[in-house]
Amino acid sequence: MAAGAARERRHAPPRAEVLAAAMAMIAERGLEKLTMAALGREVGMSSGHLLYYFRSKDELLLQALEWSEGRLGAERGRLLTGPATARERLDAYVDLYVPGGHRDPHWTLWLEVWNRSQSAAADADARDRQAAIEGAWHRDLVALLAEGVSRGEFRPVDPDRFAARLRALLDGFSIHVAVGLRGTDREQVIGHVTEFVADALLAS
Repeated sequence: MAAGAARERRHAPPRAEVLAAAMAMIAERGLEKLTMAALGREVGMSSGHLLYYFRSKDELLLQALEWSEGRLGAERGRLLTGPATARERLDAYVDLYVPGGHRDPHWTLWLEVWNRSQSAAADADARDRQAAIEGAWHRDLVALLAEGVSRGEFRPVDPDRFAARLRALLDGFSIHVAVGLRGTDREQVIGHVTEFVADALLAS
């Protein structure tokens, strides 16, 4: 190993710092500006060094998504285990789920990872890791719905089936917000979802 490469590896920033920098670049400059070379300049590493750790840009993006999801998961856990009613916690879940606006960095990354997972080169491990992220959101929603049903706050729905339908609604609307579809902003989406929940879920 060359001495310069060895020094660079010893002084490399922690992986979380690299992933945080990647997310910040997506937020500030857009995903199209996130190249290995640009990220390397941001964190003081060569693009070759980044490839040593992440193997490919696909892997970097997936790890950045997992890192971002870890932070969202911690926030989701805090919201869902609080003392509020099930309805209030469901509103908080929806608020956390829906993008902050056009080109929301987390959703921009999600859409890119989804798109790349359709390629023939995508491996089963990457798809399993994406499914794990989806599964965490689903399980938390199912548990919240089941709690609301058991307390009489929600109608006696099947929590798993209702969660699948609600998340499909959230995904569709969230994509509209993230890509900036005209006439579909965050406030309108939350209004639509709130109305749907009131009509379909709230106990009379």
